[in-house]
Amino acid sequence: MAGLLADLGAFARGFRTTIGHIFRKPVTQQYPDVIPPVQTRFRGRHMLMRYDNGLERCIGCSLCAVICPAEAIYVEAAENSDTARYSPGERYAKRYEINMIRCIYCGYCQEACPTEAIVLGHEYAFSDYTRDGLIYTKDMLLVPDPRQAPATSASAAD
Repeated sequence: MAGLLADLGAFARGFRTTIGHIFRKPVTQQYPDVIPPVQTRFRGRHMLMRYDNGLERCIGCSLCAVICPAEAIYVEAAENSDTARYSPGERYAKRYEINMIRCIYCGYCQEACPTEAIVLGHEYAFSDYTRDGLIYTKDMLLVPDPRQAPATSASAAD
């Protein structure tokens, strides 16, 4: 008998909560039009950073690939030369890929990088129709050169 009364009491409390929410105005967020802010510590899409002089920060050390628990990062290093200099060190990342399907966004790659080359940004809305589209290459991850001015149209200047 005591168990039945406890069950009825729990049912009554749950039913009261449900009835209380019926008369409240629903909270609807118009997502594509209004993007909600993310927390400052949010870890989203990866970015490969550059120095102010345009050189890549990544030196091809592969520490990010070693520390990645999901084994989602692949780095192939190559040697810099005087004619083709990509990073300030002796080496650079000739090939840098992140499999975004495997990535668990733990942030270990960001913490392990000695040059702060890999950073997890705040972008979270990215998708694709194929698996190959979710393997991000170096060209997709590398931020634009800060020395290059963004392209402006002639009509905007008038």
